[in-house]
Amino acid sequence: MLPYLIYCRKSTEAEDRQVLSIESQTRELEQIGRKLNLAIEVLSESQSAKEPGRPVFNRMMQHLYRGEAVGIICWKLDRLARNLVDGGSIIWAIKQHGIKVITPSQNFSPEDDNTILMYIEFGMAQKYVDDLSKNTKRGLKTKVENAWYPGVAPVGYLNYTDRQTGQNTLIRDPDRYPLLRRMWDLMLTGIYTPPRILDIASNEWGFLTRPTRKMGGKPLNRSGIYDLFTRTFYYGWFEYPKGSGRHYQGKHEPMVSEAEYDRVQVLLGRDGNPRPQSQHEFAFTGLIRCGECNRMVTAEEKHQLICGKCRFKFAYRNCYACPKCKTAVSKMESPLFLHYTYYHCSKSRRPQCRQKCVRGDELTQQIETYLGRLQISEKFRTWAISYLHELHAQKQATDVHILESRRKALEGCRLRLENLVRLQTAGNTEGLLLSDEEYGRRRAELVKEKTALENLLRETQNPEEWLKLAVNTFEFLATVQKQFVQGDLNTKKEILTAVGSNLTLKDKKLSIEAKKPFSFFDESTNGSNEEFTPIEPENNGLPQRRKEACVSFRPRLLGDSDDVRTYSRKLPQWARSVYQFFKKRSSCPCADCQSEFFDSKGRLARQKHRPRWNSLPQAATKVSIHKE
Repeated sequence: MLPYLIYCRKSTEAEDRQVLSIESQTRELEQIGRKLNLAIEVLSESQSAKEPGRPVFNRMMQHLYRGEAVGIICWKLDRLARNLVDGGSIIWAIKQHGIKVITPSQNFSPEDDNTILMYIEFGMAQKYVDDLSKNTKRGLKTKVENAWYPGVAPVGYLNYTDRQTGQNTLIRDPDRYPLLRRMWDLMLTGIYTPPRILDIASNEWGFLTRPTRKMGGKPLNRSGIYDLFTRTFYYGWFEYPKGSGRHYQGKHEPMVSEAEYDRVQVLLGRDGNPRPQSQHEFAFTGLIRCGECNRMVTAEEKHQLICGKCRFKFAYRNCYACPKCKTAVSKMESPLFLHYTYYHCSKSRRPQCRQKCVRGDELTQQIETYLGRLQISEKFRTWAISYLHELHAQKQATDVHILESRRKALEGCRLRLENLVRLQTAGNTEGLLLSDEEYGRRRAELVKEKTALENLLRETQNPEEWLKLAVNTFEFLATVQKQFVQGDLNTKKEILTAVGSNLTLKDKKLSIEAKKPFSFFDESTNGSNEEFTPIEPENNGLPQRRKEACVSFRPRLLGDSDDVRTYSRKLPQWARSVYQFFKKRSSCPCADCQSEFFDSKGRLARQKHRPRWNSLPQAATKVSIHKE
């Protein structure tokens, strides 16, 4: 008696997570065989069926073609095939060799004449694989666009899924991240080689890779240690797809800095190391102009090394020995690696521009100093927000009557305009009552009046929005310097773009025009650094210490800067100015001005355009700042 072949399959991929295990399938199908008194033989494999070439399936088909088996018993047709080639071979065996396919729900044989259903089920299985592939690729692309590394996290990191949002991110592996960082530290000393570091990690530290279902839980191999020291992922960048040359800056926490990564590449003697050479990002490029030739200010990086033997400084990229003493970089004792960012005029149209470059940290310090002058105290912020609510309540009480009056005036204007049109079209067919010239003049006057009334009515719209934007302004100014210092490159650029305009660099000093509403606070601090001569004569017998205190006298600092009582006159004026600014801005007809200045959380909105506020008075104050 020829047997029936029980075929059980479960893929290791995500598509079959909800399918019964091979043991469960075997147990259920054996019960069917015993119930039908069939001789059975069990075949099983763990492999995906989306492509032809499964060894156990091919062996089963050979048995069927040679007549060594009567038919197949399987849990479901998609266990047999998820591709058209294997599905077609099953249907061909039914038609030409008369085999029978038995499932718990239905049987397929030449006598049943239901092979059309097999075409449908195999087609649905193929469609499922195609859709799964598209969805997976789309998900990976979205993850890359969101600056997250797709796929399994490299050693030292873990894949993490937020249970509330469902977002997949990367976090530090608490067990392996510190040890990998120590490996980098050993490599940065220039004393240890990668094989020596691997020996220390495996034998002295007991380092093991993260265990997975198929692999892991073993010491790092030789290729793994070199992959650790040459992979751009560990300083914040990753390549996707692999080998494409397209690099992306990830949101994961870098293990090393770019300067440390560069130094290790030099110590390894790598030529053409895989790194995004042309994708440098600078915080202030595209914002600043040269004060002499009015060309844009650009930036560049300098990677230099001071020889540990002769103390000669040279650019070390693609240079593996000191040009002066010929000492190899890998053999230097205590070499000093330097990494600077310089901003300078691009000199695109005036090569003879004499402006010198300024270091990036000095330029950042100048901007920090300027933002420190705009930043307000916590007491002032609390008082200002309370005062804004009081001011808003007062404005609402008076604006109710104004709004109603403007609405009535607008309705009356519209009614007169409709009556004029009705008079011209209905009762003035021959032009006896109103000539065409008179009609055109009156209509132009009414349209102009209607437009003016609509603009006035728009000024009183969305009062809660004015209050929200004004409050967010004070919230932002309370922490603007801290946000700038702690922010990344994009955050620094957004803050500088939102706060200042007409940025000019001359003689290594940055000049900024404060935008509204920040110019109100800039005007209040303008001149705070001026020095005043003492009131009393020089020869008055006072101690030198007291003389110096008088020389550095500033009337702005007569009281405690954190005490709002010292600014009892100016504080309401500043708060009202900010409130009125957003009130006028919300009524501006420009479409760009209607975009949010702050997002829903009170942070600066990432605008893709520059708001055109040409219709508003530009009373910005130009202030020169420099590092003292």
